[in-house]
Amino acid sequence: MFEKIKEIITNYVEVNPDEITENSRFIDDIGLNSYDFMCMLGDIEEEFNITVDEAEIVNLRTVGEAIAYFASLQ
Repeated sequence: MFEKIKEIITNYVEVNPDEITENSRFIDDIGLNSYDFMCMLGDIEEEFNITVDEAEIVNLRTVGEAIAYFASLQ
C-alpha cells in the first residue's frame, strides 16, 4: 500500500518518491495543497476500493497515519 500511495502522491507534486517516508507530512514536507490532497484521496479511494470519512481525514497529517487509516477501511 505504501508504494502505491507514494506513486499516487507523485501524480500531484514533483517529489522524489524515495524521499517520501511514513513520517512525511502531506502539506509541510511533501507540499500538497488542500485541493490536491482531496483529489489524491479520491484516487486512493478508487485504487483501494474504500470510502474515506471526511471527518476523519482532517486528522491525517502524515503518510503513515493515512496508511493506517486506509488499511482499517479494507
